[in-house]
Amino acid sequence: MLRFKARALAVALPLALAACGGGTSGLPGFDSGAPASDAAAPTGQVIGNGKVKVGLVLPLTAEGQGAVVGNSLKNAAEMALAEFPNADLTLLVKDDRGTPDGARAAAQQALAEGAELIIGPLFAPSVQAAGQVARGANRPVIAFSSDSSVAAPGVYLLSFPPENDVNRVIAYASQQGRKSFAALVPDTAYGKVVEAAFQQAVAARGARVVAIERFGADHNAMRSAAQRLVPSLQQADALFVPAAADTMPALGQALQEAGYNPSRVKPLGTGVWNDASIARVPAIQGGWFASPDTAGFNAFAGRYQQRFNGAPTRTATLAYDAVSLAAALARTQGSQRFSESVLTNASGFAGADGVFRFRPDGQVERGLAILELRNGQIVTINAAPRDLGPRS
Repeated sequence: MLRFKARALAVALPLALAACGGGTSGLPGFDSGAPASDAAAPTGQVIGNGKVKVGLVLPLTAEGQGAVVGNSLKNAAEMALAEFPNADLTLLVKDDRGTPDGARAAAQQALAEGAELIIGPLFAPSVQAAGQVARGANRPVIAFSSDSSVAAPGVYLLSFPPENDVNRVIAYASQQGRKSFAALVPDTAYGKVVEAAFQQAVAARGARVVAIERFGADHNAMRSAAQRLVPSLQQADALFVPAAADTMPALGQALQEAGYNPSRVKPLGTGVWNDASIARVPAIQGGWFASPDTAGFNAFAGRYQQRFNGAPTRTATLAYDAVSLAAALARTQGSQRFSESVLTNASGFAGADGVFRFRPDGQVERGLAILELRNGQIVTINAAPRDLGPRS
């Protein structure tokens, strides 16, 4: 397994990369052995001066928070290149403005300038647009959307898909003897994704779903959903309630008013629970959720703060890991550096947020920790795995 460990990266490069070597590219006609001689001169910002060119497509001038996240990702990419010893990469930075048309144009420009790999975009519609361009040129994409529907062969999602969280926490709860599950999920697009993953994960472990309720955003809708659900919890020993910080306090109050007892029916959540305000909600004390180990992000955030005099967004590690991976593969894998056989290596890679690997269909699998809400604090009770084992 290839491990990215901040500035000790050079020492870690040889780990488990033998499995990546050899084989042919899964992208027809892909050969990164030499840069194209007719590549256009780079336009826009360029980071690094290596022989291997990589496009970095981000929403640098998007509306709202998109630009904040995009620029934090760009900073993290720059930091990764600076911390990788003698990286042979040049990052071709392109602004997609947070739109599909912008992403399409940005990908086309990066490829015209000789990019062998596209890192980014962030938003799902932009990933689809850039992915179509890159796949047409037989070049892979490592994108940051958590919407699994935009993954595809050659379009790999390096993100935090909620399905990973659900699978891990249901598996852990099942291992701890929980056999009957209920769910209270938000009536949103996110809720639909986690509900489907919940049902699949419970069935895969031979357990049963006793009830599912959906709640709306207002307090009355939460109270009604809780009142409908709680009588069914007599048959359950775990309650999956993946509510975020903006709704969990009110939803928790509604559950308590309806008679929910977390000491009898174990609360379960996803990574959206990794928030100090959620940790203090009385109704879910003792609850378990899955999330990347915090140590890696905290170390990254400290170095980022020193370098840029500001805090990174939580997703900034995605760009850090993507650029670190590209630099490592450029150093070790020769002409096959960004081929399907290398990028989907079953041994996976280890980055700031722990171990991960790409599936041939573009989805990402992550090693996640199990954390517990305990007396208003978030405590790790089951460490993230150091390897992902055989593919299922």
